[in-house]
Formats: sequence, C-alpha cells, structure tokens
Amino acid sequence: MSQPPEARSSAGVTIRACSPSDAEALALVGRATFLESYAEVLPGADILAHCAAQHAPELYASWLAREDHGLWIAEAAGGAPVGYVTLNPPDLPVETGPGDVEIKRIYLLSRYHGAGLGAELLTAARSDAAARGFERILLGVFSKNAQAIGFYRRQGFAQVGVRQFQVGANLYDDLVLARPV
Repeated sequence: MSQPPEARSSAGVTIRACSPSDAEALALVGRATFLESYAEVLPGADILAHCAAQHAPELYASWLAREDHGLWIAEAAGGAPVGYVTLNPPDLPVETGPGDVEIKRIYLLSRYHGAGLGAELLTAARSDAAARGFERILLGVFSKNAQAIGFYRRQGFAQVGVRQFQVGANLYDDLVLARPV
C-alpha cells in the first residue's frame, strides 16, 4: 500500500493512510455510518447482524495487515474518525482482471457530506490505485441509495452489473459501478 501525503480538506478534516492501530476507529465509523444511512430503510435486526459481522475491529485489523489492501481515514480536527475508504481485491459478480481493484467501502458521517470529503477520499484511493498500476476501480452500492449513486455518477462511475448483497437475514440489490483509475 502506498502512502499518499496527508491532505487537508476545506472542512478542516485530515485524510491519512491508516496504520494497524486504526482498526477500532474504522469499525466505529463503519457501524455509525451504516446505522445512520439505513436506520429507516432496513430492519433493525439486519443492521445489528450486519454491523456485528462486517464492522468488527478484527475484520479491519485483517485488512490493515494485508499488502493488497489500502485504507485511508478522515479525522476531524480533534482526531475523531469521521470517514474512511478501502481498496480491496475485487469480489464482485462481474468479470475482473489484474488491472481491477474494488472500493469495498467509502463511508462518511452525514454531517460531513457536501464538503468535498467524499471526493477527497476517492482521490486518495485513486492515487494509490494508479501508483499500484490498477486501471479500473469497481464498487457496489445499494440500488436504493440515490444520494450515493448520484455521487458516484458525478465521479465518473457507470453501471457494469448488479449483485445480491446480504444484510442480516435479507438480500438486497446492489449496483456494480466502475470507472477508469
């Protein structure tokens, strides 16, 4: 994982490459943003089950230990985590090759939306992907998350497929989007 230089955002938030000690902070932001995004959309039991499995500190620690993963965290002026982005080997139901990488997660607390931080997190991931020789970035997004889909389209992503994504006991449709690095 290459280490992009720290970047200051217009919102006074620092984006930096993660270190192994960031697993707990990543898990906290993952759980908080998932709950914040889907509290009125998905059943509560599904949210709790998903967060327990997919936003456990151990999962993030395992990603941080792998060379084929890249993670960046956004921190408010006092050091509190407010968002992050991950680059992972692709695990999507579309044809992929050695030039592909997946943004597994790009999460940002809603009070920081609209300040350009999502684009800055995406830029950090794209810079690393380019430095590692990747040619295409893919991601999955809940098909009913109009705000996220709009953001990704503005960032040059286009739909290349659909997948079923399990949250708790239920399956949901995700759009699979891609763009050149």
